[in-house]
Amino acid sequence: MGQRSRKRRPATGSGDVARGYARGRERDERIRAELTPYAPGERPRAIQAAVALAAALALSNLALFAAGWEVRGQDQAVTGVLIFCAIMVAAAVGMWQMRYWAVLGFEALLAIAVVFAAMSLMVASNATAVVLCLAIILVAGSLFWSLVRVMARIQLPARRPEEHVG
Repeated sequence: MGQRSRKRRPATGSGDVARGYARGRERDERIRAELTPYAPGERPRAIQAAVALAAALALSNLALFAAGWEVRGQDQAVTGVLIFCAIMVAAAVGMWQMRYWAVLGFEALLAIAVVFAAMSLMVASNATAVVLCLAIILVAGSLFWSLVRVMARIQLPARRPEEHVG
């Protein structure tokens, strides 16, 4: 068989790739220059929502356990419930104190929740399950996205006035 009659793309050299990376680094530097660290005591809405969600999850799990709630007809293990509640309380306290590790950890939990909800959506057997999965995806996904920029501003060092060398 003969070759197709279509134009071939010119081979790109390593110089093109290097220029692309340089443009990306320049763009990243411009974005970083626009960001300012949070003032002491400043808490954006995304952090407030994340703290409220973590605290609500901890309290509701503890309350449901105390009420004797069963999951799939089985009692829950005390240690599992207490560990989850401790993690949520630690996340809430850490995020309230604007700690990077707490926001990063909570974002990881949000990402896991989105993935599990999306996988569960594929096997949802009734409308209630579909609505629940979509609600989890919507809430956790939007909160995840909101916390990304917050994390960038949390990790910024406090800017010092530039010293002029004369």
